[in-house]
Amino acid sequence: MGKRKRLVAEKRKEENKTSFFAKLNNCPTSPRKMRQVADLVRGKDAYLALNILKFNTREASGRLEKLLKSAIANYEAKSQTRAEEGTLFVKEVMVDSALMVKRLRTAPQGRGYRIRKRTNHVTLILDTKNI
Repeated sequence: MGKRKRLVAEKRKEENKTSFFAKLNNCPTSPRKMRQVADLVRGKDAYLALNILKFNTREASGRLEKLLKSAIANYEAKSQTRAEEGTLFVKEVMVDSALMVKRLRTAPQGRGYRIRKRTNHVTLILDTKNI
């Protein structure tokens, strides 16, 4: 590894020590459906977002709820303090498209229709409110 690349990697590692996040890779939900649920909680208080996700009927909300709980646990582990109501909020939720599995569905007259089974990567970043 070159010197410049090592310096950039060390800088990124130092930033990760002070940021509280959780990642979900290759989630078998289409990115569009996940973004609709992510828009509900972006910028909200962490525990309010948990309640929103818990009572939402979409399948993607269950996966995002689990991810948010993981991010809160990461906050508690890194900062050695208990996450209290009103101190944490969802700073950023990024949903990126991931691997697309392509399948073929039979169609009339010897044709085949392509089916794309989409997946996504979700990154959830928490931050503390400065009071």
